Amino acid sequence: MRSSLSLKIFLTLVVLGIVNGFVLLDQPKAQAGEVTSSAGYKVLEPIRHGNLTVFPVVAVKSYPTGEFMTLDEGLRSGDVVVTEAGNVQGLVRRRIMPAVRNENAQVNRLVLVNNSKRPLLLLAGEVVSGGKQDRVIGKDRIVPPESDPVDLSVFCVEPGRWVATSDHFGASEAMYGNAGASLHGNAPAPMALMVQPSVRGKAMAAKDQNQVWAEVRKQQQEMVAVEVNSAPAVAGEIAQTSSYAKLNENREVRKQVDAVAKPIEQNYQSLIHQLHDRNAVGVVVAVNGRIIWADVFASTDLLEKYWPKLVRSYASEAVVTRAKEVEVGPSQAQAFLADLEGRREMIESEPGIYRHTEITGDGFKAFALTSLLPKTGFEVHIAKMAE
Repeated sequence: MRSSLSLKIFLTLVVLGIVNGFVLLDQPKAQAGEVTSSAGYKVLEPIRHGNLTVFPVVAVKSYPTGEFMTLDEGLRSGDVVVTEAGNVQGLVRRRIMPAVRNENAQVNRLVLVNNSKRPLLLLAGEVVSGGKQDRVIGKDRIVPPESDPVDLSVFCVEPGRWVATSDHFGASEAMYGNAGASLHGNAPAPMALMVQPSVRGKAMAAKDQNQVWAEVRKQQQEMVAVEVNSAPAVAGEIAQTSSYAKLNENREVRKQVDAVAKPIEQNYQSLIHQLHDRNAVGVVVAVNGRIIWADVFASTDLLEKYWPKLVRSYASEAVVTRAKEVEVGPSQAQAFLADLEGRREMIESEPGIYRHTEITGDGFKAFALTSLLPKTGFEVHIAKMAE
């Protein structure tokens, strides 16, 4: 009896060993120069240009994100409408819905309606231009298909103006995406601008309008300092600009940002195609050898959609951040990406749609957006900032 039991235990262990062996064999192995995290992310060798360093990140697993619509796609198609709170009563809806109570425009309130049949993904840091002031979205969120009007958490990035330029909001001329050319058969359409990490962090972490304004003014002053020697007239124009979007639409400012962004954008865009089967999903970003940010998505497709605006936001930070350059390697980038253990977590959830988790740790804040829509249940986007 005892020998029979021992045989059964032995056979069970053998079977488990074989199964585990297959599981292990199924996992992609890290290649030379890569570091793997416990979450299944691998940090690759960096792409560098000037004082900007970008570490590509690949993942063990990718998730289906084709149903999600970006803000740019929604604005271009007209399926997404963003307007001041006071204008929402004029929107034509497909069904009866509760009215938004506040009818007066406010600095930190916009209303969005998603008329499409696809869920809308909004990222913190995206700028919508128009209305009485340009605003930046304050947190990641998902808006369900054919939504009721949704109050957006936003911050003004245009101190000094409170006069409507249009009833609705759109993209900035500072950003153009390739998708517009195929949709319209002509020049690329503008995309919603993504603010640089220092401004984005004030909106996401500080959640304070005065701090956002102060950071916008600081970036304006630093850009003036960049231009003052080479183009005094341009420096004067920048000094008179209160709008973050208008600052980035300035021809000379765009030239400065392009000089940093284009080489990295093109190199990584090529790398994304090469790494598509290995699930290229994000980046860790360093400026002057200091790691400042990470953006990681649920799929390569989402990364590709956001990459042009993200790389320009990183480049904008690099243009105005001058210090002695030092090199940072994959091991430091991996350590930054892997450390998500915090002292405190704040969770906000919209049942059946999304969960937003804010993690406060030692020297960092991280933000995770999890989709709760049917057939999902995965993290759509993770952002992490160094403090």
